[in-house]
Amino acid sequence: MTHPVMRAVTEENDAAEGRFAHGVRVAEALLFASHDPLAAEDIGRLMPVGVDVEAVLGELERLYRPRGVNLVRLAGKWMFRTAPDLGHLLKKETEEAKKLGRAALETLSIIAYHQPVTRAEIEELRGVSTQKGTLDTLLEAGFVRMRGRRRTPGRPVTFGTTETFLVQFGLDRISDLPGLEEIAGAGLVEAQIPAGLGIPLPSDDATLRADEDPLEPDLFDIMAEERLEELANEAPLNPDGDESPEATPSEEPQALNSKHAPEDTHGER
Repeated sequence: MTHPVMRAVTEENDAAEGRFAHGVRVAEALLFASHDPLAAEDIGRLMPVGVDVEAVLGELERLYRPRGVNLVRLAGKWMFRTAPDLGHLLKKETEEAKKLGRAALETLSIIAYHQPVTRAEIEELRGVSTQKGTLDTLLEAGFVRMRGRRRTPGRPVTFGTTETFLVQFGLDRISDLPGLEEIAGAGLVEAQIPAGLGIPLPSDDATLRADEDPLEPDLFDIMAEERLEELANEAPLNPDGDESPEATPSEEPQALNSKHAPEDTHGER
């Protein structure tokens, strides 16, 4: 015969396992249905009482690791993605994604490692001028964003990377970008690296730096909005310049009748 205390402990363990298993199913359903990556905090709001969302996500990641779809963490959020070794099977031959040119890739790399950075600073690092269309391409793709304005003459716009950039390039955080030794090991730069050459530790902290001001609305947009408000508040004027009172429904038929009333051709009697 089982001791009552042992039986109670066993029942509690079974209940905890049941809640955890249910939490795994809930998280799986949420991630499967979502088109965008989900933060652990958002998933945790729907977890059963007492279930650790991080443990649930870790279990899901383990379960899906050998499968054709993997649970991955990108930009600090979680999403299902096709296993890397199977991705080539799902590419559509008729739809080829727009590829970034060399100038755009160089510009994107500089922004990623040196953000926040201005256009002039990008040009200084590249050694050539950067066309406006290059930055427009990166902005349109959603890889970079305008952060603020540098507190220098001309107040140039500063640029930084986005969450879309992290997701697209398979990064959980910006610090996951390869360092100089990793880049050299991949054969992307000369093996003999000059002494003193280094790559800054990248940071995509959204907080404005001490030398940055927030972006202000465009002056012409502000003027246009103010003018629209003025026009909306203006009442129609009569020929004398006074505001015309609005006709009431009962007055409108009278005005129409008087306008079309036949003239008295007999005069006064």
